[in-house]
Amino acid sequence: MARRKIIYLLALIGSMIFYLSYQEWFAWVLLLVVVFFPWLSLILSMVAMRQMKMELNVPATVPMGSVEKINLQISYKLPLPPYNSKIQITKPLTGEHWKLNSDAKLPTEHCGKLYVQMHKPAVYDYLGIFQLKIKNTNSQTVLILPEPVEMDIPESLFNHLHPRWRRKPGGGFGENHEIRQYQPGDNLNQIHWKLSAKVGELMLREPMMPDRGLMLLTMDLNGTASVLDRKLGRLLWLGQWLLDRELPFDIRVLTANGIEAWSIREKEDVERCIIALLDTPFARKGTIEDEKFQAAWRYHIGGEQDEA
Repeated sequence: MARRKIIYLLALIGSMIFYLSYQEWFAWVLLLVVVFFPWLSLILSMVAMRQMKMELNVPATVPMGSVEKINLQISYKLPLPPYNSKIQITKPLTGEHWKLNSDAKLPTEHCGKLYVQMHKPAVYDYLGIFQLKIKNTNSQTVLILPEPVEMDIPESLFNHLHPRWRRKPGGGFGENHEIRQYQPGDNLNQIHWKLSAKVGELMLREPMMPDRGLMLLTMDLNGTASVLDRKLGRLLWLGQWLLDRELPFDIRVLTANGIEAWSIREKEDVERCIIALLDTPFARKGTIEDEKFQAAWRYHIGGEQDEA
């Protein structure tokens, strides 16, 4: 609207020069018209300006790389006055900011969480001179999830798939058992009666449970947008691979807020971890590889470019 204000200012200066030069009645009338016309425009525009509402509508979740446009809905009853419809988008993961037109496309090329809101929303009178801020606007978020990136399974993981076994606390059902002699205080329900009758002494069938120790995935939340896509995609794929084989694990990620941790037991836990990371600023320096963790198996997820 700055162009309209400049045009009006030039018109006002021109009418004043015209009046001072000619001193005729029509020069005076022209000057009065130029001076009071903006106020007349404001009076005629005020009702429309106060009734005008803006609402942003964007999808909550979109696939990475999809084409999605920003939808700005404007409600009004009287003729539509001029308005500012710039959109501001913030991406906490990389710290990027965009200022786009209301009909622009969302930046979905890379994964992340986008905060979408109006940038200084305002409505003007019909002449475009006076401005009124619009307060009844909303803000929305858009989640762009990474796509799973298949990777080679680390050889160390295959060695870890064969667990050690330990006694299951409290007894109960177990997929594996150990046979030993009965000792006073043992649960009588676990006595193996057939074997006891055969060997002539009480034998116990004790349930065992796998003991793999802590399995840990680590990652540095940093790098370019493409590197972050690969890292988070590999974390998502490997996490799902482990859970498909009923292998619970923990995740440690170095972010701008320090080292953050998640305990993963179900696939929903992986999704919650990824969503939280998409809303977290990335670490600009350092690496979690230097940290010492008490884990039976640990794997660090990098963002190296895949070979063709």
